[in-house]
Order: sequence, then structure tokens, then C-alpha cells
Amino acid sequence: MTEFTSPTATRLDIFSDPVCPWCHVGKLNLDRALAENPGHPFRIEWHPFQLNPDMPAGGVAKRAYLEEKFGGSARVDAVHERLREVARQNGVELDPDRPAQIPNTLDAHRLIHWAGIEGLQQEVVTRLFQAYWDEGRDIGAAQVLADIAAGAGMDKAAVLRLLASDADASDILARDEDARRKGVSSVPTFLISQHYVVSGAQPPEFWGNVIREIAKS
Repeated sequence: MTEFTSPTATRLDIFSDPVCPWCHVGKLNLDRALAENPGHPFRIEWHPFQLNPDMPAGGVAKRAYLEEKFGGSARVDAVHERLREVARQNGVELDPDRPAQIPNTLDAHRLIHWAGIEGLQQEVVTRLFQAYWDEGRDIGAAQVLADIAAGAGMDKAAVLRLLASDADASDILARDEDARRKGVSSVPTFLISQHYVVSGAQPPEFWGNVIREIAKS
């Protein structure tokens, strides 16, 4: 990654899912880098990618689901301890056991889409991650999503009406499928300037270097 064009703003597309722990860590790392570089060139857009696209609409109990997936309680404990340790190495306190539910995230992605229309995407995404990972809230529930939207400055009643409909659901699913066809297989995945693909929760230093490279071009 040695050359960048130098537009006024550099597009940074992020494919993520709010229930992905590495997306949470990756966003916090990016946020730190952006705060340390207030003149950064990025124009950020968030895109849908469901980690569990076949999740029932009401979600499932997280612990039981993971124990079945990984083969028992001890395996889940080991995975969660590894998550905690890697998060700590990135300066993030993460408790994988805090969320009791794994929701279907289609509605969360619909909310992110609507927030983008109103120019509030960053704020809503931040609040979604905080609600799930820091507060353990069920971000598959319409009332929780509407509260998050209202906290970011959106119209709560309008969001509830939209969530009660199927508005933009087919579009979100099509965008998710399109991302997979184009090679996105894990999240977070970052697309810089519609050309450079970066996968995983990169440290703040990485983003600082990218910002400096763009500034030199």
C-alpha cells in the first residue's frame, strides 16, 4: 500500500456486523487513530455483512448457541478468554459473556442504512457497538434500536414505523450477498479509496500510517 490518489476526501468503506467482537475492537482502534489525526481525509461509509445470516428473527441465547457451535462450555470459555486477551492488547476491555443474546442483525443494518441517509451513520454505529458489547442489550429488538436511533438524533417514532415494515430489507440482503460475491468473507473488512482491501482489527498505528501516506500523495 504505497500509492494513494489525493482527493479532497478518501472514501473508507467498512463491512462489519455489530455482533462481531473484532469489528468492535477494529472500530475503537480506528476511532483512536482518527481522534489523533483530526485532519484525516476519510469519508466513512458502513456496509452490511451478517455474521449469522440464518439467525432466527428473535435471535438465540448466546451461551447455548456457542456451546453447540464450539463443542462445549470449556471450548467457549477458552475462545472468550482469548478474545479478552487480544482485546486487552489493543487497549480494549471486552467481555464476550456480557451479551446474553445473539440477535438477527438485519434490522440493525437497516438502521445503519437509514442513519447514513441522515448523516448520522457514525453515531448510530458507535451506539450499536456500545449497546451490544458494553451494555449487553438486545440490538435485534425494535425498541432498543429505536432508542439507539433517538440517542443519535433520529426520529424515534419514524424508526419504529420503519422497523415494523420490511423497508429496505431486500436491499440490505442484496448488498450483503454482493459483498460476499466480491470476496468479503470475514469482518471487519476495510476498502480504502475503492481499491485497497484491509481485513481484520488493525491497530491505531496502522491507520496513522495510512493517513500519513495519503497526506504525502
